[in-house]
Amino acid sequence: MKGPSGEQIQDFHDKISEKFEFVAHHKGVHRFCFTNKSPYHETIDFDVHVGHFTFYDQHAEDEHFNPLLEQIGKLEEALYNIQFEQHWLEAETERQAIVNDAMSRRAVHKAFFESAALIGASVLQVYLLRRLFERKLGFSRV
Repeated sequence: MKGPSGEQIQDFHDKISEKFEFVAHHKGVHRFCFTNKSPYHETIDFDVHVGHFTFYDQHAEDEHFNPLLEQIGKLEEALYNIQFEQHWLEAETERQAIVNDAMSRRAVHKAFFESAALIGASVLQVYLLRRLFERKLGFSRV
């Protein structure tokens, strides 16, 4: 594990299943590197607990909570907006499903109507052609 300035803070090699605990004493980005030498996929459970007190005997004061409460308010508003948009999208999906079903039914009805019209036109053509040839054959026989 490397600290904010790049120095090596802790180093664990060939550990299979252990719990490690680390307390950051300096402010900044800390980097963790995990290497899997096994041919199988491994799952790493990585929990980070963040606090800004340097001493355990310090107690939280109101000015420490104000930024947190502001962020909670912003998150609450963002969550409300997301829920509203989800509700709107669900309603829109429902409306589109209704329209889709209606259009599907209309397409099926149109296909049946067109099929019936084509069958009717074919039957009419057969009838008219037979009648035409019956007349021509009838006139030529006389």
